[in-house]
Amino acid sequence: MKTTKIKTRCYDFLNKPYAVVLIMLLAPLFGFIDRNFTFFFPLGIVFLILMASKFNWTTFAMGKKITGKTLIKSLILASILFIVFTFLIDPLLIKWLGDFNLSSINDIRGNILAYLVLLVVVWVFAAFGEELVFRGYYMKGLAELLGNSNKAWLISALITSLYFGISHVYQGLIGVVSVCLWSFAIALLFNKNRNNLLLLVLIHGIYDTIGVTLIYLNLDIVITDYMQQMLTL
Repeated sequence: MKTTKIKTRCYDFLNKPYAVVLIMLLAPLFGFIDRNFTFFFPLGIVFLILMASKFNWTTFAMGKKITGKTLIKSLILASILFIVFTFLIDPLLIKWLGDFNLSSINDIRGNILAYLVLLVVVWVFAAFGEELVFRGYYMKGLAELLGNSNKAWLISALITSLYFGISHVYQGLIGVVSVCLWSFAIALLFNKNRNNLLLLVLIHGIYDTIGVTLIYLNLDIVITDYMQQMLTL
């Protein structure tokens, strides 16, 4: 009985909007152990909430099923984002801030096994996990804390996008800026589809799959060199 009461109190606390702020402040501290813990700590909190609610996914804006329309929409939006960032935003950022630090995934170049393993990691942890934490938990929670108005959602989008960008500091300053801008674009899409986080999961997964595939084929270097030449003309 006592254990049940403790679980209930923990669940009630974690469901409070202000608890999101506390988790966001605590998560970076786990980076002193390992940078991945800054992600797995809040992910663990999310799953504690889900288990306590008997996996009520609507708590984190996963209230809709994947439909053919959602798949097509996600493919189109992911493609647009990839084209805009790959051929416009990132080349300009590289010119001003230098190259991305991709040392953490460079081993997939020409390595089919490493490439396939990374694709699984991308879909499970980056696409599903990061959207669940950063949009479904952080952004939605902050928006509710700030009043759940359109302005509150916009402020929450800005805060969580900056937070998400900083979490990619291992890619260098350019990684922080690029990811922050990309995250804000995704956050704006979430603002328009507040009950359809699965749309963002698909967009994130498709976007990263394209990027990872280009790195595997070494085509990212070719594209970057070409765009830098175009900018010098």
